[in-house]
Amino acid sequence: MELTGAEILIESLKREGVDILFGIPGGAVISIFDRLYDEKEIRFILVRHEQAAAHAADGYARASGKTGVCIATSGPGATNLVTGIATAYMDSVPLVALTGQVGTPMIGSDAFQEADITGITRPITKHSYLVKDVRNLARSVKEAFHIASTGRPGPVLIDLPVDIVRASTDFTYPEKAEIRGYRPNYDGHPRQIKKVAEAITEAKRPVICAGGGVIISGAAKELRELAEKVQTPVITTLLGLGAFPSDHPLSLGMPGMHGTYYANIAITECDLLISIGARFDDRVTGKVEAFAPHAKIVHIDIDPAAISKNVAVDIPVVGDAKRILVELNRIVKKKERSEWNERLDFLKRKYPLQYEKSDKVIKPQYVVEQIYEATKGEAIITTEVGQNQMWAAQYFKYSKPRSYISSGGLGTMGYGFPAAIGAQIARPDAIVFDIAGDGSFQMNIQELATVVQYKLPVKVAILNNRFLGMVRQWQELFFNKRYSATFFEALPDFAKVAEAYGVKGLSITDPKDVRAAIEEAISTDGPVVLDFHVDWEEKVFPMVPAGKAINEMIERMA
Repeated sequence: MELTGAEILIESLKREGVDILFGIPGGAVISIFDRLYDEKEIRFILVRHEQAAAHAADGYARASGKTGVCIATSGPGATNLVTGIATAYMDSVPLVALTGQVGTPMIGSDAFQEADITGITRPITKHSYLVKDVRNLARSVKEAFHIASTGRPGPVLIDLPVDIVRASTDFTYPEKAEIRGYRPNYDGHPRQIKKVAEAITEAKRPVICAGGGVIISGAAKELRELAEKVQTPVITTLLGLGAFPSDHPLSLGMPGMHGTYYANIAITECDLLISIGARFDDRVTGKVEAFAPHAKIVHIDIDPAAISKNVAVDIPVVGDAKRILVELNRIVKKKERSEWNERLDFLKRKYPLQYEKSDKVIKPQYVVEQIYEATKGEAIITTEVGQNQMWAAQYFKYSKPRSYISSGGLGTMGYGFPAAIGAQIARPDAIVFDIAGDGSFQMNIQELATVVQYKLPVKVAILNNRFLGMVRQWQELFFNKRYSATFFEALPDFAKVAEAYGVKGLSITDPKDVRAAIEEAISTDGPVVLDFHVDWEEKVFPMVPAGKAINEMIERMA
């Protein structure tokens, strides 16, 4: 059966189970969009900026566990995807980015809307393809989806010259991808797993640190089984939130720069640290030389390059978290640790997450708490980046995987709203809240048109303090309150902007109106923007200053 390159692409996507595509058309991909015109099996979501296409595909992938797909035209369309691709790469999100390209004879000639997108994205993709022969297109798509979704997941880019998508050839879709040198290891070595079991038995003060890899591998059930069997407390990283129930007695919350006091002390005092699917990011470790100074360190990760990359490891186990935990649970012996857990329970009672309540000004932490109470913890929370991200991590109790969606590694402002769009499409029956900052929300505010067009009931809760809040916090604490370029002298009325797009907008200035506004948003069928005018001086605590050890926390306001 002879098909054009555009037809081959669409058929290949359907063979991979793709039913949602995010993007914006353009000249180099117009043939592809012509084929999409009559397509019934793939729903196309027209966003208003290509960056939003990548973030929406990312949010869709994180919420569903499937591979997200986005498309943009050549040149500026393709380069506008770069931030979203880098975000997905840092957080191990399976993503396939399709980009148009000038015709193959013109590549390298500085043609109109030409950009070397495979070269530009090489450091931020698992692999990239520049398809120069239509006969290789189906194979490239098959390999791209295989690479994106296996091993440590990540983004793959396919660059499609305009003459290739118009050319024709016989279509045969490969049954499987055969890629020389690419063989991810899923089964941990039995001897290493046995060493981990022995280390757990011998330890008196063990701690489990669960990262995003636990969620990616679907290992939350196995993680809980291990923790309860050996009575070991569990710390969850920012991207690991939801891997272990926040309200579980063994939960210590999040570690690191804005982690809980007791999580950071547990790491500092433990004699065994078991990291599962986490990469020892600098925001977790703080001063590396002082990180877990008394501990033997176990690192379970599917990416061998992550082992001992940032922190020296005593027992490495390379493989899939779920498979390794299944085997570890089978061989490890039950253990009681009353003394260690009593010590940590004492710290949890003495140093809880807290803030100063007020009936005069809205506290941002209170808004997050009320969203949690109003949704009974059943919402999917996406965030922007900065203070809003940390308050959402600290004050919403996550009990299920894929319920907290945020840009962890790259820290991308403007991520949360389009990611919420993707999450809402992936989980249409879920309540989806983007907890946003006034700075971040403006970076992709145009996607209000997208939620209206596709009738997506995304709720946006803006913690509006008129500042680039996290930078302002650093300026206050470490730069003598020299608020250089962080105060927004001009801000729109977000409720009116929302209404201009056809979205319900509410402006809230009084603490007593917070809960009612949230409940009104939840009961509204369509999208809602809640503009909470919060205390501009409120800061995120605890906080570990840059260059300090994680037990050197600023624990409360002075």
